[in-house]
Amino acid sequence: MHAAECCFSLTLRRNCSISPGGLLWLLALLVLLCLGIGAAFAAAGAWMVMPFSVVEMIMLGAAFYLQGRHAGDYERILLQEGRLVVEVCDGEDLRRSELNPAWVRIAEREKPCEYRLALLSHGNETVIGRHLDSIRRRQLAAVLKKQLRAIDGAAHGRAGG
Repeated sequence: MHAAECCFSLTLRRNCSISPGGLLWLLALLVLLCLGIGAAFAAAGAWMVMPFSVVEMIMLGAAFYLQGRHAGDYERILLQEGRLVVEVCDGEDLRRSELNPAWVRIAEREKPCEYRLALLSHGNETVIGRHLDSIRRRQLAAVLKKQLRAIDGAAHGRAGG
């Protein structure tokens, strides 16, 4: 069996329902609307509304910025004969782990309202499935177990034959 025949690749991304350009347009519209309302109240004599409108828009801009920084986050899992590569992009941070599939154990941790999934190998833990809900994390665990067994079986088949 060739390495290309025994390959599994999966990329998990956040669900971003609005483009960065759309997000900027939305922010601009909200800024104009809220500052317009604040200016109208200030003109009517309630001048203290305006500073609060400005603070509100600064906080909204900060929230949009933080959301935008993580819009491109992803996890990539590549499994092929002899290696398991896990790449996790979290904002500006990119972590890449290369593991031996024969030594990898899938750790499933279940709490009342949360199901977590991680890959364990040689004392290192890599959390995966952060962008999935609990049901899809369970599905991911089942798929990874199946893929790891297939690679392990192929390796034992070559060693015995």
